Amino acid sequence: MVTIKDRIEAIRERMAESASRAGRDPSGIKLVAVTKTRTPEEMLEAAPFVDGLGENRIQEAASKKQIWPASVKAEWRMIGHIQSNKARKAIALFDSLDSIDSEDIARTVERIAVEEHRIVPVLLEVNTSGETSKTGSAPEDFPALLDCVLECGHLRLDGLMTIGPLLAQQAPVRRAFAMLRTLAEDARLRSGLPLPVLSMGMSDDFELAVAEGSSMVRIGTSLFESGT
Repeated sequence: MVTIKDRIEAIRERMAESASRAGRDPSGIKLVAVTKTRTPEEMLEAAPFVDGLGENRIQEAASKKQIWPASVKAEWRMIGHIQSNKARKAIALFDSLDSIDSEDIARTVERIAVEEHRIVPVLLEVNTSGETSKTGSAPEDFPALLDCVLECGHLRLDGLMTIGPLLAQQAPVRRAFAMLRTLAEDARLRSGLPLPVLSMGMSDDFELAVAEGSSMVRIGTSLFESGT
């Protein structure tokens, strides 16, 4: 029987192979388990072998954290769209908000962080695929979003995040990932920050993402489901 641990090990092997082909150090790439719709039992099985748990929905994450054993350490990351009226709960639940995609949500999180005397780690989500079904800042709006976040003294900007296009062809997927890498390079120059996190790559395209510089892949299906 193939276990979740077995699948994680297989994914890490593929990550390492992709990194080696690109001349990169595999140890610098984190694996986040996407746990939307997964049971706490599945998550507990995965937690010791991954670098974080990524949740898309605040209410679902809240119900899981209520029963999460304190003895099992995990980094909880918000990877879904954040609504302003749920920002306070997101800040309370998650170790990092990886989907800051507008100036409005950035300012809302900043205001709450000031009130609660918190420093909130964040990633900026950019829609590099151009698909209208996806959230994220448009690339042309990214400089203004970056400037906004840099003005927020209680947001700790760690990097950028994107979702690749759902296409069979590799070229447009790689272009979307390369765009995020370029935006991050420009942002480092503008901000003077290291911005170490490039969160990109999912079950169908994480090897391409690693080749384009991803430092954090987000895997759900291939990690939890048999035959993938």
